[in-house]
Amino acid sequence: MLQPSPTAQASAPSIPVLVAISTLSPLSMNIYLPSLSGMMQAFEATAAEVQLTMSLSFVAIALSQIVLGPLSDRYGRRPVVLIGLSFYVLGSVLCLLAPTIEALIAARIIQAVGGSAGMVLARAIVRDLYDRDQAASMIGYVTMGMTVGPTFGPAIGGFLDASYGWRGGFWLMLILGISVLAVAYLTLHETNKLRGQASGGVQGLVRNYKSLVSEPVFWAFALTACFTSSVYFAYLGGTPFIAAGQLGMLPEEMGFYFMFVGLGYFVGNGISGRVASRVGLVPMVVAGTVFPSLAIACLVIGTMGMGIRSELMLFLPMVLVGLGNGLCLPSALSGAVSVRPDLAGSASGLSGSLQIGMGAVSSTIVAWLLSDAMYPQDTWPMIAVMAVYILLTWFGILGIFSRERQPEA
Repeated sequence: MLQPSPTAQASAPSIPVLVAISTLSPLSMNIYLPSLSGMMQAFEATAAEVQLTMSLSFVAIALSQIVLGPLSDRYGRRPVVLIGLSFYVLGSVLCLLAPTIEALIAARIIQAVGGSAGMVLARAIVRDLYDRDQAASMIGYVTMGMTVGPTFGPAIGGFLDASYGWRGGFWLMLILGISVLAVAYLTLHETNKLRGQASGGVQGLVRNYKSLVSEPVFWAFALTACFTSSVYFAYLGGTPFIAAGQLGMLPEEMGFYFMFVGLGYFVGNGISGRVASRVGLVPMVVAGTVFPSLAIACLVIGTMGMGIRSELMLFLPMVLVGLGNGLCLPSALSGAVSVRPDLAGSASGLSGSLQIGMGAVSSTIVAWLLSDAMYPQDTWPMIAVMAVYILLTWFGILGIFSRERQPEA
């Protein structure tokens, strides 16, 4: 296992702590997926309305990261993480009490803003402690750990839905939120030794981002991460409705099959943790883009035949999507946050914002196309959106190559 620099070892948080603070947000995106159809019935809402509980939470995560990253550059990682986790707990309580779909959407936004703090700042904390190539490996290890929750989350959420209805998953989110807040308060020490050097206030935030966005290498890595993530989010936006409407899957069945995707992501991140520091960022990004391309090809071939007729035809290609994201994202994000080490929080926030924001767009487009007014439960709209984003990912990789094949830290 890689070790932080000697000066940083005293304040270095353990990997389980980083996993804990970063896993709440992705877990919250996944655990309630099997309950989407049940929410439609409980609130007498349409698929598009229920999808807003996911897509608007993506938007909230995207926008909040733009602010949370610079705040951590200015005031430190620890206080921003603790305040964020407190908002996550509050949002979880409000989700449980929501009487209408509109109230649930608002509560999900609060929950998402709070959960995003740990997700974005875990990357910044890693960059505080390691150089660029080492950071790619460590982000891979952290992400490998944080995929355990989302991998098994849908299966757990499916059983909770079957036993307690759609609120079952939110009860688990609340319990986990309180637990992680307590652990972070007791064990998470400050790692940002450059805090205070970043400019404060709105003008300082604008100045920091103006400096960051003038870096072409940042854009090359950040957009590559953004586009490859959107392939996965397009899948999330369509699969629950296709699985329920076209295949008649129950929530607990859906949750079981969602584990395939998470397992692929887990393996990809594990490989990144072991080899990224030796292989280099660019080869890892390229390798991680090949697998989602193959997954889309498999879906096209399967749909052109008899259509999606079984659970495995829908879910198995997504193992390749998860594997590819696990290989690509740690290196792409490490490249983005390493351009300006003094603005690592801002870089993590902006790259994460682009990643989640574009994911919200892709999942919303797919959900809209799958609504009754367009192509109900058809597989082709989802495949088409995924294909567009994988093409954009390859263009992003060309941008990386045009700037530098192996950029220096």
